[in-house]
Amino acid sequence: MQGLILELIGEYGYLAVFLLILTENLFPPIPSEVILLVGGVMTACTRLNVAGVIGAATAGAVLGAVLLYQAGRLIPEEALERALRGRFGKLLHMQAEDVALAKSWFRKKGKAAVFLCRMVPLVRSLISIPAGLAGLRMGPFLLLTTAGSLIWNTALVCLGRAAGNSWERVSAAFGLYSDLFLMVLGSTAVLAVLIWRARKGE
Repeated sequence: MQGLILELIGEYGYLAVFLLILTENLFPPIPSEVILLVGGVMTACTRLNVAGVIGAATAGAVLGAVLLYQAGRLIPEEALERALRGRFGKLLHMQAEDVALAKSWFRKKGKAAVFLCRMVPLVRSLISIPAGLAGLRMGPFLLLTTAGSLIWNTALVCLGRAAGNSWERVSAAFGLYSDLFLMVLGSTAVLAVLIWRARKGE
């Protein structure tokens, strides 16, 4: 994977950074940290510069986020509720009535979630779907997505530039950070659902 990313950025420059980050937003298993670290490294040995890589990465991230946001807007609430009444709902331990509660929560707290989750691996792209589903206005969504993406991209591109040949070690460290975060996030989500259902049953 790293070799392919290195080859693509070396050959196509900013366009490759833009398309790779766009793809990463739509298919989260592709690691954005590797793309950005490699992009940062390439600024030290090619015609690419830090500002250009950050700009291309941010443009790709925002476009990918908008596409997922629009997908969230297009999901009919009735279809989601229908899915939750079946096997899918049992698997997630959720009910159709939870959709309205989730939308209400996201309208109150969703802006902070959009901004902060743009700096979290995997979650950073998926947060756009509930933002669209909850009807978060496009203006605030774009502003918060751009700000969060810009911070994440700047940090990793600059880190890649500074790391140089040691970028693979930095990438491995980010992979560990990602795994640990997702473990904590999963545990917290399960605990929150259990507490909420316990209170609902009172």
